[in-house]
Amino acid sequence: MNFDRINEKLSILADAAKYDVSCSSSGSKRQNQNKGLGNASMSGICHSFTEDGRCVSLLKILLTNHCIYDCAFCVSRKSNDVKRAAFTVQEVVDLTINFYRRNYIEGLFLSSGIFKNADFTMERLLLIAKKLRLEENFNGYIHLKTIPGASDELLKEAGLYADRMSINLEMPTEEGLKLVAPEKSHEDVKKPLGFIHQQRVEFNAERKLVKSTPTFVPAGQSTQMVIGATPENDMQIMYTANQYYNDFQLKRVYYSGFIPINHNDNMLPSIGTQPPLLRENRLYQTDWLMRFYQFDVTEILNKQNPHLDTDIDPKLSYALRNLHLYPIDINTADYHLILRIPGIGVQSAKKIVTARKFGKIYSYQLKRLGIAYNRAKFFMICADDQFQQKDLLGSQIKNRILSFSKSKYLKNQPNQLNLFD
Repeated sequence: MNFDRINEKLSILADAAKYDVSCSSSGSKRQNQNKGLGNASMSGICHSFTEDGRCVSLLKILLTNHCIYDCAFCVSRKSNDVKRAAFTVQEVVDLTINFYRRNYIEGLFLSSGIFKNADFTMERLLLIAKKLRLEENFNGYIHLKTIPGASDELLKEAGLYADRMSINLEMPTEEGLKLVAPEKSHEDVKKPLGFIHQQRVEFNAERKLVKSTPTFVPAGQSTQMVIGATPENDMQIMYTANQYYNDFQLKRVYYSGFIPINHNDNMLPSIGTQPPLLRENRLYQTDWLMRFYQFDVTEILNKQNPHLDTDIDPKLSYALRNLHLYPIDINTADYHLILRIPGIGVQSAKKIVTARKFGKIYSYQLKRLGIAYNRAKFFMICADDQFQQKDLLGSQIKNRILSFSKSKYLKNQPNQLNLFD
């Protein structure tokens, strides 16, 4: 093996893979078997942070950065003057196993440019996963990218070896996609998403009858949208995300602020333009509200409010626009309503519902439960609170919250997701 050449390939193809953020480890329960390598359910994957603060890692590479497409936003576009490289199937297998044995990684995230055609590329991604599972007895986490246009037969077989599969939507709307990648279509994404979703439903139904039925993409599917390259507003972005969550039961939608990387593209922001990291953060917060706080997307974004606020999070923004729904009595309101109080998160809401079974809840108890009381007090009442804020306007409440929350709303690094209360 030519180690210098392998290192050069690794440098090129790992760097090219960094623009794909749609990798996650949650949801897989693949167990170590027959004294094999790795365990997907033990520690997760990729350079990310779990809910308990652990950092997990993976080998994140492209099989190749050669590509037959010329997407204006992509560093691997065929007209770009960049160094090209391609791994062989065995090189990726060997790298994964060697990195794992050295405790550098806990699994593999494998994507690729499309070379020759979709089936040719997908077949090689599948072969890597098969070799890892069957020849190397590797039980760690594997995330494969679905190649648009690949045959159903290849996708179905890949789903038997991968923990998660993902395919990038790229731009939030068909119109935006045509501006920067006229050769591509959202239909090319919907077809494989729909096929894999249907296969998951069928395999899960069969497993209820036959326990030996193999798992199929146990960690589900995800997708990614590039934000800021085309002119969609926040409402269009999140309505698209909501549609894909509903239609294909996706585990995650990822939002990637566009980073200008190509010269001479007048249709895109120029090199040197700062990526919209704060906007990306607000989109993730909205996504969080939809998935964990029981908000409908139309409550957060609509024709009257098509853009997210930049200075406050979307949950607080919703509350300020709907002051007629507040205050909420935390001693009588159901869990769903308590979740809508700014300053109260999912775990705090559950604690409140449990605690009030033993008696009325007072303000000092709420503070002990860990809620952001200085925010929540504007939108709730408890046993000893007569709601002194009832005569304040929304703008006054906002200014007061910002005045004592500057460290949260104004000083946070915008590229870090606040899992707000």
